[in-house]
Amino acid sequence: MRVILCYFGRSWLIGMAQALFMKGYRYVAITVLRMRKWAVPATALAILCVPSMMTVSGHWGVRAESSNAIQDSRSLLGSYLSGRHARSSRDNHTAAGYYKQALNRDPGNQTILRQAFILELSAGNWMRANRLARKIAKFDGGHRIAHLFLALSSFKEGKLGEAEANLEKASVGPIGQLTGALLQAWIKQARGDTKAAYASLDRLKKIEWTKFYRQYHHALIADVAGQTEVAGREYSRIFRKEPGTLRVALAYARHLASQGKIKRAKSVVSQHYKSSSVQHPMARDLMESLEKKEQGSLLIGSANFGVAEVFYGLGEALSNDDSLDVGLIYLQLALYIQPEFPLALAALANVYEMTKQNERAIQTYAQIDKVTPISLNAQIRRAYNLNLLDRVEEAKGVLEDLIKEYPNEIRPLDALGNIMRSHKRYEEAVVYYDRAIGLIKKPSRRHWSHYYSRGVSYERLKNWAAAEDDLELALKLNGDEPKILNYLGYSWVDQNIKLKRAMSLIRKAVKLKPDDGYYVDSLGWAYYRLGNYKAAVKYLERAVELRSDDPVINDHLGDAMWRVNRRLEARFQWQQSLALGPEKADIPKIKRKLLSGLPEPKRARVTKKRRRAEKRSPNAVEKNDFQPFSQF
Repeated sequence: MRVILCYFGRSWLIGMAQALFMKGYRYVAITVLRMRKWAVPATALAILCVPSMMTVSGHWGVRAESSNAIQDSRSLLGSYLSGRHARSSRDNHTAAGYYKQALNRDPGNQTILRQAFILELSAGNWMRANRLARKIAKFDGGHRIAHLFLALSSFKEGKLGEAEANLEKASVGPIGQLTGALLQAWIKQARGDTKAAYASLDRLKKIEWTKFYRQYHHALIADVAGQTEVAGREYSRIFRKEPGTLRVALAYARHLASQGKIKRAKSVVSQHYKSSSVQHPMARDLMESLEKKEQGSLLIGSANFGVAEVFYGLGEALSNDDSLDVGLIYLQLALYIQPEFPLALAALANVYEMTKQNERAIQTYAQIDKVTPISLNAQIRRAYNLNLLDRVEEAKGVLEDLIKEYPNEIRPLDALGNIMRSHKRYEEAVVYYDRAIGLIKKPSRRHWSHYYSRGVSYERLKNWAAAEDDLELALKLNGDEPKILNYLGYSWVDQNIKLKRAMSLIRKAVKLKPDDGYYVDSLGWAYYRLGNYKAAVKYLERAVELRSDDPVINDHLGDAMWRVNRRLEARFQWQQSLALGPEKADIPKIKRKLLSGLPEPKRARVTKKRRRAEKRSPNAVEKNDFQPFSQF
């Protein structure tokens, strides 16, 4: 088929979307429809028209590829759509490859050029990002990210004047103004002009929400400049307001230690411990150094590290659902300046976890130097990501090596127990939990999860006596943890024992997390088991509202509705449960209920055995059961 020059007209795009949809390419069709907003003749993209997009076999050649295989699309549109699809899944590396293909076919297309640049930047492809940024700067003087990257490129080359000029063009919008002012300050400090650096920071004085960053970097710059009194004053001021912020605590304590004020430095770390929910490995490592009376060095010792700190601090703060793409770029830029920055690598790996790019998370965690305090945590997270890819034995191997390397550490033992439990290998899980608990000298609140996890494993092994002991101890250690309240309470209801206390525990779990569909389901199902079907329907309807995609909750609601004579609705809920993919053992039971309904309940005894799959949140190995990223 000859190549035909076409324009993206709206009616043409709609027709193409319909054709794609009929072929089964639903997501690609949706992507085409979204292109209508810029479907005007001015774009004048040269594309291969519909017939030429087909392969020899007659199928469309626009399927999204995996991150491991970027196939050469037969057309500009094929490359563009494949890139859009990969980008919608936040697989930036794959998307960048497809956009590169599209740009090769239409090098002058400014729309594709801008998008390709952002993707190359997000993927950390620096050489190509640099080339594209320079092209963009020639026709778009207002492209903030392109000028920001060019400023950093110039800074790395020591061309500070060029860096400042590009930063002026990049300092647009709230985040742009903050980033620009902080970077200008560090560039001026790189020139040795500390007074001018402070003046750059003062540009932020009228913007109240930037106060923390302004004061923090003021203190860091003063430290680098040798102005210890100014630095100490600024650190003290920030620390009083933010004692739980890790970087502030580390910078202040290391500032004090560098002057030989070891006792005060230890006091800062101790205050940080009290204000923080976890003892960060870097804080623990610093405290160990202080115990040895080691003075150490400053947290930030040069302008180069200061610039990386700007991007790390803002990147981590922006790495949430609302601004994840910007956060990712900032973390990559921190690594552009300091490629071995351990916290930036850990934060980047966490972004990959959030976007389900587990292979990239594994690769990123592997880059963290083993001598850093967060190395153990990084390797544990690496194992969890291997597990998420069903590479269980690899994950087990990583953790077994860590257990040998760190024989007195609970975390790798607990992690391996969690992974075994997630695969219903409960006997193995108990072995690792036993070893972990054996390292605990005196159980405290922070140890509740180990007893809870072992208790769950014992319960699944039908060793209720041992399970109850562990769950009761976990509850004693942390009486406000919804997981324990729910699991122990539900287990008692399931066995028709200690009902009054069981209901009290479940109600408390729901009160603590009223919007958790699993806990609300537990309360509703408890009422059902006690024969209070009206109350059961009330709570189970709420649970389905919260977790409409859960087959067990829908099944529970069907049972309760049947008991209150809402038979048609009951069958609908059972049908929903089947459609949502319940466990194989539950399928024949649900089908029997659809055919014949429920038998009359027997009085004073439980007739239906609970089958709450461990994959479900209250009883499952949840993401929260794993080593939290906040440990980094």
